[in-house]
Amino acid sequence: MKYADQKLKTYMTHRAALVDYATPIIGCRARAEDIVQDAFFRYLPGGETPSVSGVAYLYRIVRNLAIDMLRRSAMESRHMDGNNVSWLEPVGEASPEEQLVQGDQLGRLARVLEQLPEKERLAVEMHRFGGYTLADIAARLEVSTATVHRMIRQALVQLASALDEDAPQ
Repeated sequence: MKYADQKLKTYMTHRAALVDYATPIIGCRARAEDIVQDAFFRYLPGGETPSVSGVAYLYRIVRNLAIDMLRRSAMESRHMDGNNVSWLEPVGEASPEEQLVQGDQLGRLARVLEQLPEKERLAVEMHRFGGYTLADIAARLEVSTATVHRMIRQALVQLASALDEDAPQ
């Protein structure tokens, strides 16, 4: 009997037990059968089986493939959940009342920005709209990074309080 025939015989003898072994790990008999088939394809082509017996080696291959499948499916489900970000979904058009409120809020914010000292306004615009870092803004305005941070914080507090003035209680 050839070596490959011996491996096939070992596989066929223990196939059902291997499927039974993989099923509770995976939680699905159909997937367990797929894993056992993949294990056979990994088991067959090699020359000599490692120092452990052929059956133990098959069980190890099945276990490792099952664990790999669980990890892969967990990663895929995490990835798929990340695609369902609610704030990325299209939003229906705002009602005329909502558009009016939003327009009023934008007008208030624009007036507050106009009233800010020039360096403070520039720091907020560069940071929030331009995407500049605090260090870049500090270099441009010729002030320290801590000063830029303080200017932006003060401006954001003023902007937030302007929005809170007319907010319903």
